[in-house]
Amino acid sequence: FAQGEMGREEAAAVKEAIDGAMRSEDVSAWREATVEKPKSEPTESERAALKEGKEAEKKAKTAILDRVMARLEGKGVKRDKVKKALEAAAANAAAEEERRPAFLDAVSGTRDFEPSEMRMRNWLFGQMKGVAASFGFKEYDAPVLEHVELYERKAGEEITAQMYNFVDKDGARVTLRPEMTPTLARLVLNNTNLATGEVRVPLPLKWFSIPQCWRFETTQRGRKREHYQWNMDIWGVEGVEAEAELLGAIVDFFESVGLTSADVGVKVSSRGVLADALARVAGIDARAEPARFAATCVLVDKLEKVEAASLYAEFEQASAMSADQVDALVEALADVAPTEDVARLFALAEAYGFRDWLVFDGTVVRGLAYYTGIVFEAFDRQGQLRAICGGGRYDRLLELYGGDKCQIPCCGFGFGDCVVVELLRERGLLPDFSKPAVDFVVAPFSENEKRPAAAVATGLRSLGYAVDLALAPRKARAAFDHANRAGARRVAFVAPDECALGLVRIKDMYLKDPLLHEGIQIDVPVDALADLEDLFAQKAAALGITRPAPPIMLPGPHAWTLVPTDKFAVIVPPSCSQDADDVPPGPSPAPEEEGAP
Repeated sequence: FAQGEMGREEAAAVKEAIDGAMRSEDVSAWREATVEKPKSEPTESERAALKEGKEAEKKAKTAILDRVMARLEGKGVKRDKVKKALEAAAANAAAEEERRPAFLDAVSGTRDFEPSEMRMRNWLFGQMKGVAASFGFKEYDAPVLEHVELYERKAGEEITAQMYNFVDKDGARVTLRPEMTPTLARLVLNNTNLATGEVRVPLPLKWFSIPQCWRFETTQRGRKREHYQWNMDIWGVEGVEAEAELLGAIVDFFESVGLTSADVGVKVSSRGVLADALARVAGIDARAEPARFAATCVLVDKLEKVEAASLYAEFEQASAMSADQVDALVEALADVAPTEDVARLFALAEAYGFRDWLVFDGTVVRGLAYYTGIVFEAFDRQGQLRAICGGGRYDRLLELYGGDKCQIPCCGFGFGDCVVVELLRERGLLPDFSKPAVDFVVAPFSENEKRPAAAVATGLRSLGYAVDLALAPRKARAAFDHANRAGARRVAFVAPDECALGLVRIKDMYLKDPLLHEGIQIDVPVDALADLEDLFAQKAAALGITRPAPPIMLPGPHAWTLVPTDKFAVIVPPSCSQDADDVPPGPSPAPEEEGAP
């Protein structure tokens, strides 16, 4: 009996330890990583996607288990018990959900963006736009609905079978765009004389966009049926200087979000590498047989995901290659030397300072038929995730759309939002988006103070502050609770006594009175709100507070920050940060070391 009691106590202690280490986001991630079994017999391509999905599921769940086990270190809990607990919690979470109509869920493979997710998306896009602007690129956009003809290429690309296409009420064949590059080609051709090939705009063009793209494909971790894709393209530059600039932008982005070359690498090759290998093992002349070569490139791209034997029939049909030739090609690509253009790119990477990010890999060809030269693909060095981004040179793209005389060299990349978010979450690099960030909550004490409160809110907004105006009366405690939920640094409390004197009482939640251990507060004349920073600085100096206050966000596309110090204010870009013990969620104060901007 005593042994039984000890066993039950031990089991209870283990369960308590696991429950304490297992968080709701772990259970949610476990559920999201789970790949459902198909309800009907899958096709060959669906089986390949299912296999890839199962491998991604295994990697994702291993990472989740590792995180939970790290929290249980030293407690003697076995890994299989944690796995069973996660499986049970995920199943229970699904079972506890009340059955509801299917139309209340987002369409399969798509996402809703509630405020916290929207803050994350805006942050991510802000990083991308900031990098593009720093490299001198101009932003463009186009309708999500495109002509089907732009994507009906004959090289056997998956993209042609994954379109959300239909015939509209005018009888036009249209599709939700699966990628942006053909749209960009259409825009360039609209600025070109098709008869002569003359371009009506100055070259080079350096354009970027972050469009939403749609593909009907198997969903899995890091892959949805809709995603946003950061595109940067350069038109009018023949040399690898264009590829170097694009890769420099990609690396700048990775560094801006905290990733290093130990986290991410970029595989680089050239279609010329594959052309040489095909000529040797199969006698295929890429220049004389461009269609055959393009179809072969699409199949070679699949070799990273499936065994060569499963593609023998497709190689035979598309390229007239035997099984022995396919095997020989795989061996040849594993042992090839860089082409001259790749060598020049690597030399330029040394000058840019990102050579350590690059890896030569002859097997990289990318799955789109229109690439003609250098190709590249960023990857997770831990091998947990699929490709993060990819691109390359596509000098002959315009010929596909009737621009035979428009020989404009071009290259670019596409960078989806799904995989990089998974990577940042995996590395613990995503900021906390659970709370909004506003500078002020303005709270009226009663119905009588609603109009004065609206005037105070308007005055603060006109000065560039982000203000959340309470639309119903708030007593002091409710006002502070509102401010905490809103992530506000300050509360402007509009009360009868102060209103009668033309004042508003403002409390700073983070500048603490050293004696009272509460946020300091001041009464500010409503017509002198522009002076409140000076007034807070004077109050802080009088109380002997020397620590800089947390920053206030200034409006604008690049999220620059106004950081008050004890002597002056510093404007700093988002990349500057400082370790601090009690800085609230949001941008960090500027560095204090010598040489900081």
